[in-house]
Amino acid sequence: MSQNLVIVESPAKAKTIEKYLGSAFTVRSSFGHIRDLPERGIGIDVTKNFAPEYVVSDDKKDVVAQLRKLAKTAETVWLASDEDREGEAISWHLAEALDLDMSKTKRIVFHEITKTAILKAVENPRHIDMNLVNAQQARRVLDRLVGFELSPVLWKKVRTGLSAGRVQSVAVRMIVERERAIEQFVSDIDFRMEGRFAAPNGAGFSAEYHGNLTDQAAVDALAAALALGGFGVRSLEQKTAPRKPAAPFTTSTLQQEASRKLGMAVSRTMSLAQKLYENGHITYMRTDSVTLSADAMGEVRDTIRSTYGNEALSSSPRIFNSKIKNAQEAHEA
Repeated sequence: MSQNLVIVESPAKAKTIEKYLGSAFTVRSSFGHIRDLPERGIGIDVTKNFAPEYVVSDDKKDVVAQLRKLAKTAETVWLASDEDREGEAISWHLAEALDLDMSKTKRIVFHEITKTAILKAVENPRHIDMNLVNAQQARRVLDRLVGFELSPVLWKKVRTGLSAGRVQSVAVRMIVERERAIEQFVSDIDFRMEGRFAAPNGAGFSAEYHGNLTDQAAVDALAAALALGGFGVRSLEQKTAPRKPAAPFTTSTLQQEASRKLGMAVSRTMSLAQKLYENGHITYMRTDSVTLSADAMGEVRDTIRSTYGNEALSSSPRIFNSKIKNAQEAHEA
């Protein structure tokens, strides 16, 4: 048996990573989460600081048994789930369910599935980040508490089969408030005036009147006055308008562009992005960051230099900053 057991979330990732690490490493998949709150009952002890009661999912019992067997014979277990709340929680659940010896267990993370990134991760292991784990547990507990208590109310008051949740309930409240504001809106009449001009060379253009027009009589009077007057070009000014490149994709901008340009649904976009990530073609697709790693920037600039020459390169790389107030930026763009 291999000296090292690496556990990842996806079986597609496992094959690629095992190829990069070599024969000293066995790479297996947890197929996502292995433990969760029980399907029946609330699964939370509210009298003990809201302690969650986890169980191994029925469809993961064989997976857990196989991983536990491999972990017992491995010298070192490497937990390589994604570096986000869910990924950190998966690593923690694996450590708990497999009863891992933490002195022989290492946590590694990478944002792209390339040989360089994988080897660098192995060289820089860390411990499980319990702050991230606790954040995920808090979200899961809230999901269950809100859904478990509110959904039955919906079944009685509205319709059977409806669900309420931590996020969707707040979203519905926002929609209701917006709809009420729309219903209370008092409409007003506003006029817009545009003139079309013909030039001697045949190239016409349009110009818009910039003023407050709220009265039909005033609009008619202005139109009549303008029709009698002569017009001339007072000045002509030319400006160079720079066009900045778009920032690297975040999850949301990727979804927006795929919808706008390709007509793709969010589920289709994320499914394809997952496959591209697992095959080492893109970085991790769930991110709110627009920054790129120094290594990535260096590789891009080297490619531009070798393909198009130094004249196509800027003097320094463009640095993008996130516009999102509470961006986690756990992963690069």
